Amino acid sequence: MHDLPFFEETHRKLAIGLETFVEREIAPLAAQDEAAVEDNAREYVLRLANAQLLQYAVRGEIRACSLIRYQLARASALADGMFAMQGLGALPILLSGNDAQKKAWLPKIEEGAIAGFALTEEGAGSDPSGMQLKASKVDDFYRLDGEKTFISNAGIADVLCVFARTEPGDKDEFSAFVVRGNAKRLKAKPIELMSPHPIGTLVFDSVDVKAAERLGPEGDGLRIALHTLDRFRTTVGAAACGMARRALDESVARAKKRVQFGKPIAAFQGIQFMLADMATELSAAELLVARAAWEADRGGEGLKTAAAMAKRFATDRAHAVIDRAVQIHGGSGVVKGSIVERLYRDIRALRIYEGTSEIQRLVIARALTR
Repeated sequence: MHDLPFFEETHRKLAIGLETFVEREIAPLAAQDEAAVEDNAREYVLRLANAQLLQYAVRGEIRACSLIRYQLARASALADGMFAMQGLGALPILLSGNDAQKKAWLPKIEEGAIAGFALTEEGAGSDPSGMQLKASKVDDFYRLDGEKTFISNAGIADVLCVFARTEPGDKDEFSAFVVRGNAKRLKAKPIELMSPHPIGTLVFDSVDVKAAERLGPEGDGLRIALHTLDRFRTTVGAAACGMARRALDESVARAKKRVQFGKPIAAFQGIQFMLADMATELSAAELLVARAAWEADRGGEGLKTAAAMAKRFATDRAHAVIDRAVQIHGGSGVVKGSIVERLYRDIRALRIYEGTSEIQRLVIARALTR
């Protein structure tokens, strides 16, 4: 993907080094992702920090982050997810934090402090304005009560960006806070997904947060959350493309090696058409992602729509590419632990988190019709 015209020479050099880093530092661990989710999650963040790759997440450089996620996702969805959360956890601080907050947290996240982004609730997924976590003002602090669910790094995060309904105040007023992962009366309940990922429910039982840890003005929380997602959403598409690229590579190799009726299955027109469609759809997705990442880095007005297009198309098409990869592999493609079987489970969540495919279609349609 780095050879597309939306990237610069510095990005291309980064991408070349990434291939070596992933092969040496990430791929050997990936086989143990399911057996040691939290241990591997922590180790991936440490290795990303030691390789000085987290600086791109902390600085919000979307083209660089996209290339990193593309390569990480080829080897390990868990490693990709951990890098993504460093970006999502850092961006609200970068975009809306004051100098003291930036100085206190951004270097720590870059050095490997595990970050989290706590927005989703049971009744507030696609509609974040439905969140009910309360932040009640008491003197010079806020008291948080309620729950967040499907929160990545719940239980292992050192720092969380938390979004809550501010009370007393307008019923639709929300604020953002930096909350330490070890805050008193903050508990985590794990959730097991079909793809390895540290995730769970966060229970806030009168968790006190200093007013100085509020990000931006009171009532600005929803804007901060949505702006963060708009900027980082493109990188989800990049991760999807990385997974699809791995699936395509595995499928080409399988088609050349697998012999049926006396010849490699790559010689059959049905397989050839599948491979051709996979390559074409992946190339189109990579172009959309690269363009959206370029829009993000230049601060273009079309970012929201470009990111929605890239995320929707890339995740949907990657799912289709990986589904065909399983078909090409036949019986071996559904054996638990095989590469394409793992990719089949890994890709599914990307069509849901950071805005479902259906929500992205609404964003695009509203931009066309407003």
